[in-house]
Amino acid sequence: MYPGQHPGEKIAYQMAGSGKCVTYAELEADSNRIAHLFRNEGLVPEDGIAILLPNHETFLKIAWGAQRSGLYFTPISTLFQRDEIDYILTNSDARVLITNLEYMGRVSAPVLAGLRVFIVGSSHSNWPALEDAMANFPVTPVADECEGAEMIYSSGTTGQPKGVRFPLARAPLGTVSALFKTRVELHSIDAGVRYLSTAPLYHSAPLRYNMMVTRLGGSAVIMEKFDAEHALALIERHKVTHSQWVPTMFVRLLKLPEEIRSTYDVSSLRFVIHAAAPCPIEIKQQMIDWFGPKLYEYYSGTEANGSTAIDSTQWLTHRGSVGRAIHGELHILDDDGKELPAFKIGTVYFGNGSDFTYYKDPDKTLKAKTQAGWSTLGDMGYLDEEGYLYLTDRKSFMIISGGVNIYPQEVENLLVNHPLVADVAVIGVPDEEFGEAVKAVVQLQDQADAGPATERALIEYCRAHLSHVKCPRSVDFDPDLPRHPTGKLYKRKLRDRYWT
Repeated sequence: MYPGQHPGEKIAYQMAGSGKCVTYAELEADSNRIAHLFRNEGLVPEDGIAILLPNHETFLKIAWGAQRSGLYFTPISTLFQRDEIDYILTNSDARVLITNLEYMGRVSAPVLAGLRVFIVGSSHSNWPALEDAMANFPVTPVADECEGAEMIYSSGTTGQPKGVRFPLARAPLGTVSALFKTRVELHSIDAGVRYLSTAPLYHSAPLRYNMMVTRLGGSAVIMEKFDAEHALALIERHKVTHSQWVPTMFVRLLKLPEEIRSTYDVSSLRFVIHAAAPCPIEIKQQMIDWFGPKLYEYYSGTEANGSTAIDSTQWLTHRGSVGRAIHGELHILDDDGKELPAFKIGTVYFGNGSDFTYYKDPDKTLKAKTQAGWSTLGDMGYLDEEGYLYLTDRKSFMIISGGVNIYPQEVENLLVNHPLVADVAVIGVPDEEFGEAVKAVVQLQDQADAGPATERALIEYCRAHLSHVKCPRSVDFDPDLPRHPTGKLYKRKLRDRYWT
């Protein structure tokens, strides 16, 4: 299973904005040229490269070039700044960086000095253009072709990004994991798939799903940047069968005027896949009411240590759940490592899933695992008596106010449904009496509504639906919350405003 197995004239993927189409023949030829380029640079299986690019037609060619030459390839978020990028390039042991001129200013000179750099889309006196460098290499595979792997760094919402590394066995091209096979079956991925990719390719889920689609011979439409109405138009135009979203995208879709939403035909959709962040119950119900029972949710992480899944029919009888385990076994543990019974909140662990390490960080790797080898992503939740998992929040986001544990996700899920609210984060802030106080930081639909009256209205809205101890004692307004395009909120950046 790789690009060369599929009909050459068929479109492998198309960029939604530019309209640029890449056929399987082009993907096969260019990924082979890039693989040869890597070998020419002295890279051998298990060496590493880094990709610092926005969604671009060349991105998947580079990824496949690394994948088929047995390399680790590390995509880097274009939202990251110099310190973060320098850290990842150094920590990952990347020997080659492929980027464009726009981002070169975000890499320090000492780090650049240790890298071979290729520029996409243009050249520079100091760095060759990738297109020129690969042009004269063969379009046939390298002699020692074997499977590589992505080495993705966590988005760093709660601390320094962690590089997730999986062992490589120099397996023949076409060798895939058990989890890959499970996802193919779960979401019926085959050559007939027309997939809408809505998020940045430097994130794990979009990258992995696009490469899954190209392995199986389907076609993808890749958005350069998410726009709610444009996504609906693409579904109609390309008769999209599969799509992947995060809950903030659902919120933006649902807040489009009804006359816009009803304009587009989305009946071709068979799988509306979502993950990356918990979805508020009311938002998911509205999406099922609109799209039909086509929502398929999964819970997993970059670490791929385990996974759950739930379809719409199951969710409607287990509202709020992220499903039952499909990869690995679920365990809920208390702070002492004792397994908890149904409906008791603790830390979520997976046993007998996929093994991983945080690269060059044995302490973090050790802290993520029990003596039995069970591992956690740091999420809190509980199981019901049927084994369905319900997430409550990240352990690191929990607010302890006057000795009471408060899970911000519950308050955020409520506030995001208020008609004035576009986005919201709930955090704990210093409080002399209670240790921490609950604060909501709100991005409004219209920033002109910011002020004491709206603050009072939002607090009262919470108090009408939740125990008062959980409700914000204050509300601040922010015109643009620091949210990753994949839906994850950089709460650390918000908390630092109040705690440093």
